[in-house]
Amino acid sequence: MNVLDALDSRYSCRAFRPDPVPQGTVREILVAAGRAPSGGNLQPWHVHALTGDPLAELLADVEATMQEMPRGETPEYRIYPADLKEPYASRRFGAGEALYAALGVSREDKAGRGRQFRQNFRLFGAPVGLFVYLDRSMGPPQWADCGMFLQSVMLAARAHGLHTCAQEAWAQWHGLLARHLRPDPEHMFFCAIALGRSDDDARVNRWRSDRASLDDIASFKGF
Repeated sequence: MNVLDALDSRYSCRAFRPDPVPQGTVREILVAAGRAPSGGNLQPWHVHALTGDPLAELLADVEATMQEMPRGETPEYRIYPADLKEPYASRRFGAGEALYAALGVSREDKAGRGRQFRQNFRLFGAPVGLFVYLDRSMGPPQWADCGMFLQSVMLAARAHGLHTCAQEAWAQWHGLLARHLRPDPEHMFFCAIALGRSDDDARVNRWRSDRASLDDIASFKGF
């Protein structure tokens, strides 16, 4: 699969098959993604890869804890700006509305929306969870570097016929994750990536989010 096909076919998969992913495949994906550029070659990311019993135990702990803390913990970073301005606010709102509409879940169906949101913390059924950390001393440039690493993970997964879903929502469980993963205290949790084979029969996987037009995101001079 060439990189343009990988970019075109990548989407945020929200229903996975339970088929296991071999450790060798996960390693190949992470080695390939490690070629992502970073300023000064800092490579500021660190990944904890879980499957099998360790992942099941983590997900069960989240499920149980959500009964007492449905909103989770306070994330260590702000996922979105406090006052999200246009056109970004409309893009975020529109994506959420379109997703629930594709699932047949109305705005009034708060229980249905809650059930779908909780699927985040089951990794949408993925057999592998990648939990990505950054050193706490890093700044915005290194967060951008980590974004390039994450995209590289997702594209490398496509080369293996796999799909992914990057999930910042897991930031609200950073403390619980620390109890399971025992990260270096100097590492701060950023996001999870669900990894596995797409359930192509799932309704949610037939939905695609819109993209802004080229004129909205780019300008050209001197061509």
